[in-house]
Amino acid sequence: MQPDEDDEGQERGGNAPGSANGAQSVYRDPTAREIWLPAKRRMLGKVADFLIDHDLEVLPFTLGIAYDCVTGASPRLAQMILERAEKGLPVTLRWLDEAVRDGGPAKAEETLHDLMGQLEEGLASFGNTMKGARSATSQYSSALQRHVDDLRTATSTDGMIAELTALTRAMMDHTRVMEGDLARSEKHAQELQATLEETRRAADQDHLTGLPNRRAFEHMFDRELREAQAAKEPLSIAFVDIDHFKRINDTHGHPAGDRVLRVVAETLDRISDARCHVARHGGEEFAVLFRGLSLQQAWKRLDGARAEIAERRLVNRATDMPFGQITFSGGLADVFAFAGKSAAMKAADEALYAAKERGRNRILTAGGETGEPLKKAA
Repeated sequence: MQPDEDDEGQERGGNAPGSANGAQSVYRDPTAREIWLPAKRRMLGKVADFLIDHDLEVLPFTLGIAYDCVTGASPRLAQMILERAEKGLPVTLRWLDEAVRDGGPAKAEETLHDLMGQLEEGLASFGNTMKGARSATSQYSSALQRHVDDLRTATSTDGMIAELTALTRAMMDHTRVMEGDLARSEKHAQELQATLEETRRAADQDHLTGLPNRRAFEHMFDRELREAQAAKEPLSIAFVDIDHFKRINDTHGHPAGDRVLRVVAETLDRISDARCHVARHGGEEFAVLFRGLSLQQAWKRLDGARAEIAERRLVNRATDMPFGQITFSGGLADVFAFAGKSAAMKAADEALYAAKERGRNRILTAGGETGEPLKKAA
């Protein structure tokens, strides 16, 4: 078998022991690259085989799942996938999402977020310290420079003055080195800060739709609630659920169902702005926050997205089979009409199920303190 081009098992032009010309190769210890490169290739091959065997798209989420399974980092999930495959059931993105969520990572993710927050605060403090120290050394260097200039203008040629001048110059050079080191440390802290922010964004994003996930929505809700209270602005919450989604999965398959999820997510995302936030709340359910809009205005915007989806006629590209009409139902509640955040969420959820019971493909509002669903707004 011919070696790969990147393999470097022998020095270029070297002869193996016992070759025809009888020359002996010189032994040398393998380099670090020669040691880890074959193992790295095997690992990448296993990850690729995992994705191919389960017909999964190449996404950050699926790559992480594949890596955890082939390395043994997540034995419980690997066993669940094995058992599902043995039953002849597909391993889909949505099933993986539910399996990971049901596997109990929530506490670990909460811990990760807490640690990230602490580290972020520490990095910010470190960056400020470095900036202050660099400024101080810069000022110290300037003061030393003035001192040197003063010594140069002195009329005395006493040896002590010369020694002091040399010492001051050495100290000034040292502070300049320190200033450079501190500047590099500050830059490194800024790079770490940027990496943390990118990691946090990835952790708060739903891998399938690209929308914020349930955790991110909880944080957005708390923030929007505080800002709406401070500005005395209206705030509404809505839950949206795709109608007959199980039928879509059963008829067209889970990959097609995932594509429908993405279409609905894209449609809802188009109504979002700085004061309207859309998130995937789980499964085929989405959550929407409206700040600064009356309940009627929020209903009108959400119902516009509902009508847009209902008017489209989607086709399964894999089979050319029409999906039929895709619709969703929604429940909307005025957050400040209820005792608190949880009560408003419950009211919106109840209005959603009332919309389902009244025929689907509609948005109902929850009214007053009773939370009784009202008729569909005109």
